[in-house]
Amino acid sequence: MAEAAPKPMDVHAFLSFAERQERGRFELWRGELVAMAPERVEHVRAKFAISRALATAIEKSGLGCEAFVDGLAVAIDSETAYEPDALVNCGEKIPIGSMLAPTPVIVAEVVSPSSLKRDTSLKVDGYFSVATIAHYLVVDLSKRVVLHYRRESGARIGLTILRDGELALDPPGMTLALAEFFG
Repeated sequence: MAEAAPKPMDVHAFLSFAERQERGRFELWRGELVAMAPERVEHVRAKFAISRALATAIEKSGLGCEAFVDGLAVAIDSETAYEPDALVNCGEKIPIGSMLAPTPVIVAEVVSPSSLKRDTSLKVDGYFSVATIAHYLVVDLSKRVVLHYRRESGARIGLTILRDGELALDPPGMTLALAEFFG
C-alpha cells in the first residue's frame, strides 16, 4: 500500500518520503509531488549513453567531477527538487547516503511526449536558479536534437540547438561528441 504524502512538503520531507517508496519515482514542485512517468527502453538507453559520455569526457579532461545517471535530486528551492536523467556534480565527492547533488554543474533531461513542455519551460527557469548549474541539456530522441541552455554573463541564458558535432561544456572544461548521446 502506498504511503500518503504530506502536503505541502519541503525538500527534506520529500527526500524522506521518496526514500521509503518501493515503486514509482517523483519530483517535487512547489511543495507538491509530481509522479514521473514509466520509461520506455529508448529513454533508459539514452540516459545511460548521456551519463557514460559525460563520465568519459570528465575522465579525458581530468576534472574533479562525477557523472550520474538519474537517482540524485537537484534542490531548486526549499519546495522544489528535480531528478534529472543525468548530471555532473563537481567539487568534493558526494557523501554516502546523500540523495542530493550539492554542486551540480551540468543537468540533462531526455524528453518524452509528456515532459517536453515542462522540460523546456519550468525546468529551464528552475535549474538556472541554482547558482552552480552552468549547462542544461534537453535531449529529444525523436528529432535527434539537443537543446543546450547555458549560463552566460549576468542573468542571461543562451540556447543553442545542436544536431551533430561536438558539445563544449565550459565550465567545467570538457568536450564530447553529440553522436554519443544517440548511440
